[in-house]
Parts: sequence; structure tokens; C-alpha cells
Amino acid sequence: METVVITGANRGIGLGLVKVFLANKARVVAACRHPEKAQELQKLAKNSDLEILPLDVANEASITGFIASLGDQPIDILINNAGTLGGERQSASDMDFDAWAQAFVVNTIAPFRLTVGLRANLKRSSRPRVISVSSQMGSLAGEGAGYYAYRSSKAALNKVMRGLATDLEPDGVLVCPIHPGWVKTDMGGANAAITVTQSAEGIFRLIDTLTAAQSGHFLTWEGEELPW
Repeated sequence: METVVITGANRGIGLGLVKVFLANKARVVAACRHPEKAQELQKLAKNSDLEILPLDVANEASITGFIASLGDQPIDILINNAGTLGGERQSASDMDFDAWAQAFVVNTIAPFRLTVGLRANLKRSSRPRVISVSSQMGSLAGEGAGYYAYRSSKAALNKVMRGLATDLEPDGVLVCPIHPGWVKTDMGGANAAITVTQSAEGIFRLIDTLTAAQSGHFLTWEGEELPW
């Protein structure tokens, strides 16, 4: 049985991933800021191998405490899913700079802190994988404007994960940033192209079949490669 750690697990894609991995007989550690308020996770935990732990990825002390709570147990899969849009004011004429800085803390720095902090746990797995939920909006090949905080923090996340793929290769850890699709979530909106279940199931299949040759590449939820 594989052990999977999922951040931002109380809603959206994170919750969808929890459900898919539990359905496939994995042991899941679901991390979120307020476990006591995560009603759907609490219901799932009653009849499955699910552990819910507090984690605020914007808080360094919370990350340190979360890592310590996992002890020396092996971790097969780490999914850095927690993220933020970066505020509503993200245009060339009106930019929320504080929200922009916070977007980097949540979307870029936190996944790095968690990955390196759990490196020893990942090394104890026979097939360790790190997946960070990015976005095609972070691709430098794209021509879209606006959403500067979100785009730039996801582009930086991609570069961080590309570097970690190289650094963790000697440990046998596969590392990939992925685009989860345009998903019907609070962030994606009701007009998005795919459902949470479709995205989560696609990500599960990708993780399940991920090869060393794909490590360090920017992939979609369907396993297709995206330009950086």
C-alpha cells in the first residue's frame, strides 16, 4: 500500500485526489489549514485509511511541524496541490503587490520547503514521486496577459521543480510540475472544461505510470508534455 501526502486536500482538486487515491487502496495523509472544518474529509476518514493533519503552507512553522508529525515513515507520493490565485487585482493598471508576494510564498516556496523537508521520507520509498500542481498559465510560451501573480509564481514553481528533478535524481525521486486542466473549482469557475473527478482521475493515472524519462518535464493531467 502506497502512502500519499496531499496538500490543500479539503476542497477542489485536492479533495478529488484524496477520493481517487482512497478508492485505489492508498493510504492518504490529507493536509489542510483547518482539519476540524473539513467536513468531507472527516466523513471519508471514518471508513478509510485517511489521516488528516493541519498544515498552513504559508507558515514556515506550520510546515516544520507538519514534517515532524510524519516522523520517519516512508512517503511514496507527495502532491503539492495547495495554491492561491494571488488576489483579484492583477493587472498592469492595478496590482496588489502584497498578494503577489504571498502567491510566491504559497505557490513556489512552500512546495520547495515541503519537498526538501520530506526528502528523507521519500528516499525510504521504493518508488518516490513528487507532483506539484502548476498551470499552463505559467508557461513562458503562452501569450496571455493579466494574472501576473498567478502566472509568475507558477512559472517559478516550474523552474523550482525542474531543479529538484535534477537534485533528487540520485535518490530515485521523480519530480514533475503538472497542469491539472481547466477544472470546475472555485478558482476555475463553473464554465471550466473538465470536472474535478476527471482531473483527479487523470492525475492519478499520470502518477501511477510516471517514468524516470518524464521526470523534470512539464506535463498535463493527460500525460502530454507542455512547453516551459
